Amino acid sequence: MSVLVVGMSHKSAPIDVLEHASLDVDAAVKLSHLALETPFVTESVVISTCNRVEIYVEAERFHGAVEEVSRLLAEQSGLDRDEFVRHVYVHFDEAAVAHLFGVASGMDSMILGESQILGQVREALHSAQAESTVGSALNALFQQALRIGKRGHAETGIDRLAPSIVTAGLDAAGPVVDGADTRFLVAGAGTMASLAVRTLIDRGVEPHRIMVANRTYQRAYALVATFGVSAVRWQALDVELSAADVLISCTGASGVVFDRDRIADAAGGRPMSVIDLALPRDVDPAVRELEGIDLIDLVVLSEAAANAELAADVRQVQTIVESEVRTFLAAKAASHITPTVIALRTMATDIVAAEQARIESRLPNLTDDERADVRKALHRVAEKLIHAPTVRVQQLIDGPADLTYADALADLFALDQSAVDAVTRVGESS
Repeated sequence: MSVLVVGMSHKSAPIDVLEHASLDVDAAVKLSHLALETPFVTESVVISTCNRVEIYVEAERFHGAVEEVSRLLAEQSGLDRDEFVRHVYVHFDEAAVAHLFGVASGMDSMILGESQILGQVREALHSAQAESTVGSALNALFQQALRIGKRGHAETGIDRLAPSIVTAGLDAAGPVVDGADTRFLVAGAGTMASLAVRTLIDRGVEPHRIMVANRTYQRAYALVATFGVSAVRWQALDVELSAADVLISCTGASGVVFDRDRIADAAGGRPMSVIDLALPRDVDPAVRELEGIDLIDLVVLSEAAANAELAADVRQVQTIVESEVRTFLAAKAASHITPTVIALRTMATDIVAAEQARIESRLPNLTDDERADVRKALHRVAEKLIHAPTVRVQQLIDGPADLTYADALADLFALDQSAVDAVTRVGESS
């Protein structure tokens, strides 16, 4: 059994492709269940965020699983095969483990080191647990990834660029965000919207200057109860938009919510900062053409992130990830070896019992003491033969990757190398 990940992210695909590929909660759950219906797949977890969609599976066979899982992801994304193949990536076993650990630590994020991804990985695992699509293998992998993500943030300064995409967006908007009279409109009431409101309040924005609008008013009102902000019904969105200095949009809609004309009418020629954190995009990119309108979307944020200089912290996190990958794989290998060692000992015990029965049947006149001596001799021989392999197999877990089968046998049974060489020379001379 091996772990496999198939996905695409801001690193492999442009934003407009990711818009098509992104999955809402229901679609992610559906994909996870569909994966379990395919041959060779026993567990699945789907991570779907504003800049990545990935499905992790525990698979019995690589080729069969990657074919089926890729097909399902392509169908769910709505992309044609050529477009999908051009932007998808596949990681298997060690590479898949390293990829997830890198994702959880913020190393693969659009905003390098952002901590929001850690919560998104946790939500993906919780969803898989609730849907019973995850088992012991992926559960252990994801739990370790979460621990590594926390460790990376605790031990390095990787997140000093921006703790989240929300913070990066607000920073990019400039001084207007910290203005004493700036009015904010948050469109949406999901996880990203909640994070936006919390971040604004943490920056010192007074709750009465934050308005939340959502198609489902009850969800918007939940933020009122939590943070003390104000809420408006979706039907009154344009009225509040006309009074806002900063729009933060993260609705989760399937298409454009704020087109060029809508923003132009609301701004009426005055300056406005528009922060679009949604994927698919909530705001038409043509809004950028309007005079006085500063549009900050995921394209802008990814360009800003590409210029970040966190070389020392990146190397430190990479070292942590590489070390944790080795530790995780060694523990996984050990868990597979233990049953093998038990089976080896069981086989030896069975052979001893069979040989003892054969000897006693052929030599019925043996005394009890003689039978005991035979039994002890057989056990000693078996124990000496399997002692070295059961000890050395644990040491070989971290052995060289190029170890041959012959090398392994010689090492497992602690064979005298001079004896092996002598046999080799005889074989070659003949």
